[in-house]
Amino acid sequence: MLESHDEQKILDEVRSMIAGIIGQDVDLNDREIALETSFNRDLELESIEFVVLSEQLQNRYGKELDFAGWLAGKELQDIINLRVGDVVRFIEQCH
Repeated sequence: MLESHDEQKILDEVRSMIAGIIGQDVDLNDREIALETSFNRDLELESIEFVVLSEQLQNRYGKELDFAGWLAGKELQDIINLRVGDVVRFIEQCH
């Protein structure tokens, strides 16, 4: 799958945030964080870590990025199946 320049830049930023949040708890050397990476299954991101990611996204991309509101509009199963690429595309749509 080809990625746009903006998508790749956003992916790199999100990847860096995730690594900063869970890097101490998880060996990311064995895991590539890609668009297809699942927050739940692959990264085993805990809810508090997701809150930290939300805050970092808000700080980086501004108040127009309503990540919490976007998540609140999703069904539980959609949140459980959320992938890094879903977040990257959401950020792209907000900018």
